[in-house]
Amino acid sequence: MTKTELFLELAKPDANSKSRWVSIGEFVGKYKDLQLGNGGSWCRANSSLAKKYIVEFDKSKTAGNSIDAIRLNGFNNIQSFNQNIRQDIKDFYKTKNCVMLGINGNSENTKIEIDHKDGRKDDWRVSNKSTQELSDFHPLCKAANDAKRQICKRCKKENKRWNAKNIKGNPYPFYEGDEEWTPELGCKGCYQYDPVEYRKTSVKKISQEVCDNIMKKLYPEDN
Repeated sequence: MTKTELFLELAKPDANSKSRWVSIGEFVGKYKDLQLGNGGSWCRANSSLAKKYIVEFDKSKTAGNSIDAIRLNGFNNIQSFNQNIRQDIKDFYKTKNCVMLGINGNSENTKIEIDHKDGRKDDWRVSNKSTQELSDFHPLCKAANDAKRQICKRCKKENKRWNAKNIKGNPYPFYEGDEEWTPELGCKGCYQYDPVEYRKTSVKKISQEVCDNIMKKLYPEDN
């Protein structure tokens, strides 16, 4: 049985998918795999249980932020973003180097993770594995992906995009758009969204600026 099935057997939700409070003290014997020592991955917000049911936690009995009991409070009718990535896309990127740090190693921080370019994860086309495209993802090492995740959380909270000039030597803050996040442009234009496109666009912009300056000096009468 899966952990979800074990909990459903223990909680015994009714026809409306509401259950009693299940104390973590009941996670013994047959149900010992439900113990929360691993952080409760089977009941987190992105778990299969939480995608189907409204999962509630009681943390009032012990000090700190520990979970004391869990219950179901009906079906979860809110559509959740599916973060699963199609296998052929994983296979394509897993041997590639990190697009930010240029590495692909074996240590924890250098291992490649296939990252959703759009850190907000709210594009339902990308949520559907059948309509995912290679260009929706890129390879990042764990260290770079962890850093990006925090940057994207801040952007989602403040609607302020990350300035690429935070990295010394980057010539432009964004390759498209400005600091303000807008639904029309979304994440496109942010270094964190596509560092490769940022570099390509920067080369084109610099080349054009150099060309324009040379033309102004050689043919000032035409300007």
